[in-house]
Amino acid sequence: MTGDTHPDAARRFRAMIMRRTGEERLKMGCSMFDTARRLALASLRAENPRLTPGELRQALFLRFYQSDFDPETAGIILEFLKKRTG
Repeated sequence: MTGDTHPDAARRFRAMIMRRTGEERLKMGCSMFDTARRLALASLRAENPRLTPGELRQALFLRFYQSDFDPETAGIILEFLKKRTG
């Protein structure tokens, strides 16, 4: 942990997390991602309630992963998300 977390608190938190099983930690991570995804979708819909499903998928991708891909790769992914159904 970085930032404003005291090193002792960070060590205690890490020890607490590591006492959990791998399965429990995985479930926690999935739950946190699901919550972040729901919050991001709500925010995107609030910003533009007229987004089509494809546009919403694109906006969500950009919100989470925009800086993880070079522009060419991001463009390929965005086109795929735009066309994808379901």
